[in-house]
Amino acid sequence: MTWDRIGVVALGLLLVSGASGAGEKASVAWHPSRPRLGDVAWLHVQNVAEIATVEGSVDGRPLTFFPYASGHAALLGIDLEMKPGAHAWRVGVVEHGREPRIAQGKLLVARRDFPLERLTLPQTMVDLDPETERRAVAESQVLATLYRTITPERLWRGKFTKPVGRPAAGTGFGARRIINGQSRSPHGGIDYSVPRGTPVVAANAGRVALVAEFFFQGRLVILDHGLGLYTLYFHLDTTSVDEGERVERGQTLGTVGATGRATGPHLHFGAQVGAARIDPAALLGLSLLD
Repeated sequence: MTWDRIGVVALGLLLVSGASGAGEKASVAWHPSRPRLGDVAWLHVQNVAEIATVEGSVDGRPLTFFPYASGHAALLGIDLEMKPGAHAWRVGVVEHGREPRIAQGKLLVARRDFPLERLTLPQTMVDLDPETERRAVAESQVLATLYRTITPERLWRGKFTKPVGRPAAGTGFGARRIINGQSRSPHGGIDYSVPRGTPVVAANAGRVALVAEFFFQGRLVILDHGLGLYTLYFHLDTTSVDEGERVERGQTLGTVGATGRATGPHLHFGAQVGAARIDPAALLGLSLLD
């Protein structure tokens, strides 16, 4: 496979530069090579100058690249409701003194089965009165706007850590929920069933993007880790950080509670790459060099 100075190339992970850079090789690799629904994937373009301009997209949606390991990298969130199968990607590289090079291919997204959960809640938390519904819609719009905001630098370093000490793993990501007999949106995070007052810590370094109390999410903290990556901490009893504050991995953000629409004390831990809802467990397994 070759980088093409005038067109595009077919699917491939190893791409060789055009004649203007004889002897140099540029590789394009996805990690993982076949992600599942809910995964956080990343694209690595190697052997490209740090000062090069790298742009790319998946299904026409732009990727945000950052200098990384003798090249550039970009994150891609595989939304839990993304259609399994082939998705078109495209990368373009512009380096000083060279003609633009373009590569493209298909990323295969694997299917994933999610559990079914049946919950019973007070009817007032399910069938909302008009005023509460307007509030919930407005709060949803606040979150959607936030997730579209991309900080163009990487704020996190090293591996992500669990936001609570126990249990060993959260549950419920992607669960198709039946609430009081009615089908609802799938669960976009994982739940940690821990006592009220348990400290909640930052999964990694970032900036506090939002501290609020919303109808469904309760008292919440959202961290911006840069490059469109956010972590979400819902149903808190207390918060101990302010919007705009920079935090480090392991820093206390607040304590576990049961605020908002919750059946009892627990932490809802979520993660987003832009609008894509990703499995926080996949984020905990993400490993990029510092």
